Amino acid sequence: MLVAAPAGAQATLTAGALTVVLDARGTVTSLRNTVTGRDYRAPDQPAPLLTLVSGGVRVPPSALALSSPRAGKLLTLDYGETGVRVAIRVRESATHVTFELVSAAPANKIDAVIWGPYPTVISKTVGEVIGVVRDGETAIGLQVLNPKTLGGALPNDEGSTWARGLAATAYPWGSTMQAYAINRDRERTVDAWGGTYKKMPVAAVAGETVVGSAIALFTCAEPATLDVLEKIELAEHLPHPTVDGVWFKRSPLFERSYLISTFGERDIDEMIGYTKRAGLFSLYHEGPFKSWGHFVLEAEQFPNGRAGLKTIVNKAHAAGLHLGVHTLSNFINTNDLYVTPAPDSRLSVRGRSELVIAISETQHEIEVRAPAAFKDGKNDNLRTVRIGSELITFRDVTLFPPYLLLDAQRGAFGTTAAPHRAGTPVDKLFDHGYKVFFPDFAMQREVARNLAEFLNETGVDHIDFDGYEGELASGQGDYAVQLFADDVLKQTNHDLINGTSISKSYYWHIGSYYNWGEPWYGGFKESMQQYRIDNQALFDRNYMPHMLGWYLLTETTTMADMEWMLARAAGYGAGFAMVARPKALRTNPQAGALLDAIREWETARTQHAFTAEQQARLRDPKREFHLETAGGGRWLLHEGASRVDTVTVVHHQ
Repeated sequence: MLVAAPAGAQATLTAGALTVVLDARGTVTSLRNTVTGRDYRAPDQPAPLLTLVSGGVRVPPSALALSSPRAGKLLTLDYGETGVRVAIRVRESATHVTFELVSAAPANKIDAVIWGPYPTVISKTVGEVIGVVRDGETAIGLQVLNPKTLGGALPNDEGSTWARGLAATAYPWGSTMQAYAINRDRERTVDAWGGTYKKMPVAAVAGETVVGSAIALFTCAEPATLDVLEKIELAEHLPHPTVDGVWFKRSPLFERSYLISTFGERDIDEMIGYTKRAGLFSLYHEGPFKSWGHFVLEAEQFPNGRAGLKTIVNKAHAAGLHLGVHTLSNFINTNDLYVTPAPDSRLSVRGRSELVIAISETQHEIEVRAPAAFKDGKNDNLRTVRIGSELITFRDVTLFPPYLLLDAQRGAFGTTAAPHRAGTPVDKLFDHGYKVFFPDFAMQREVARNLAEFLNETGVDHIDFDGYEGELASGQGDYAVQLFADDVLKQTNHDLINGTSISKSYYWHIGSYYNWGEPWYGGFKESMQQYRIDNQALFDRNYMPHMLGWYLLTETTTMADMEWMLARAAGYGAGFAMVARPKALRTNPQAGALLDAIREWETARTQHAFTAEQQARLRDPKREFHLETAGGGRWLLHEGASRVDTVTVVHHQ
């Protein structure tokens, strides 16, 4: 397609309905949809194609040049007095235009790069995770194309955010879309874990510069957005997980509910029976591991180890179920082989000092050169240092010299106490309130491989990347977060249904669902219920499956409790996880009826039997409902003591 370049344009790029115009300074001057004829670029807002971050200062490009070598169009951007020059390869396709950073020098002048931000006039629906903005007619989107490219505009030196997403941001005048990449091929100091742990030393990741960062831009009619996103996934070799050959975002399992419980080799048949009776698609073990890191199974539940779990998985699959296990991503228990009998040298370190004088294996006060790494008591849980191959816990550090680690307990966590020479490094290990340690960036990739090997050996095909924020302990921010799931998915040799505890733009392509809401704080109506409801709008904005989180079936759960929740799930078209442990299922006198109710409500919900008017009423938390099966794809929906509606599955030809 030939498009006339506006006056002053230096480059005009086309991809399907999208026309991107760049001026001679490297500014995006137009984001036009050729079908609607509208330019969606917000006026009077800065719109650099690529912003340079150098010496902590954000620098827009000062000059752009376009060439057309054999490999395609090449844009060269200069950044004035910094002396930095970058080259961006452009590929135009029928659905999207791709920008890939192929060179950037001098590297020592580059802290990071930011794609955009690109301002638009659209504000109706801003998808902060997926990076797509919509106005009811047209969608415009930015897609990150690899884990090193993060949604957002460099929120901090770590490169992380607790926000649900920053790939698109709403403003009174419209919205912006943006992404960034950090030069990680240098030693850095960051405020890690979202700023919690100050001045954490972070090792360089050799060769991991901003080169290779890439994005795609597109526009389309809003109803076609998901189709275009799938085409971009396939064209750009993004993760495209399927179940039974169907992209998960179109799978019958999308927005489906599942059962969480404890079980082992002895009671698996019983638990499969409960799951089938409830009409749920997966049986998910809430805690099968003796240790995380090497993923060692609990011997009491699995006396035959992974072989026993594989037998369980095969039984579940034969019954038409998926089988899942729960872990906390890269968290490492203190009884894992990475910790004991000798700590791995790659455990993540929050800070470091050194011994002032030599110590014996029995010494309980240890003098260190500087106290800063050991002072953060508020965020300190295990208070553990590593000296050589010994772990040592301590109570406190003195505030004035000599700086002493007090009440040092030698040979902690099954390690061996030993003498150490003056000048030996004293590493403060990164820990967590769950009484665990974490890997550094390189070791994290090994833990991901361990998890994938576990999945391959057992056939487990359902997990959550819970504790997903644990990857922040590497100091590599959201890059490490995105890479962990990517590593696991790419090394798993079968379909893998997965959820997460936090949302990221690249993970959108990996994840099956986002099931937030814990059941431990009260009954069905009290446990984070407003939070669960508020999440539904986020899911709408970002083409995510509607999920209501976890709920807990106890020995005393009533039918009124259960149907109150099931009505909300039907109203929002949302799945959930039902935590139902064997004891509760065996002792609750209504257990069978509760499972039957789950099955009937879920069947009606997943077959879209409820009308829009019925769903609006079902969303009202003050209303009480009861669903009665009438057979043949029909149900009677009772509201209160009087109103009765018919609920019928509509079979579309």
